[in-house]
Amino acid sequence: MKVILLSDIKGVGKKDQVIEASDGYARNYLFPKNLAVEANNTNMSKLKAKQESNQFRKDTEKKEAEEIAKKLKGIMLKIKVKAGENGKIFGGVTSKEISEGLKRDYNINIDKKKIILTDTVKNLGMISVDIKLYEGVMGNLKVDIISE
Repeated sequence: MKVILLSDIKGVGKKDQVIEASDGYARNYLFPKNLAVEANNTNMSKLKAKQESNQFRKDTEKKEAEEIAKKLKGIMLKIKVKAGENGKIFGGVTSKEISEGLKRDYNINIDKKKIILTDTVKNLGMISVDIKLYEGVMGNLKVDIISE
């Protein structure tokens, strides 16, 4: 019997996957626990509509991420920090400060977790920061760290 899984089941399959299950397993375990529904025409059309909706949403998000990546190429973010005479920063510049600077100066919302910094920036000057905007879409931002 063909069934559509409603949730991930270890060793069986992932959510929204159509699998072939034995009649007893489907009727006695999957259906009573609401883990699957029968793969009839109605349920298959619902699944197809859901998959198309998810694909449209993913395409839209990817397109938005690509537009943000284009915007980031032309941006030079300036962050003012307190620093000593030799160019050492008191504290450091983190991904949180870069995220807040983008929101404040350019009205671009980027989660601090998406900003890839190997370590906290502790020196004045120009740095290039990679930002993972979406799966397969990377942005690059130039950040100028200047003394107050």
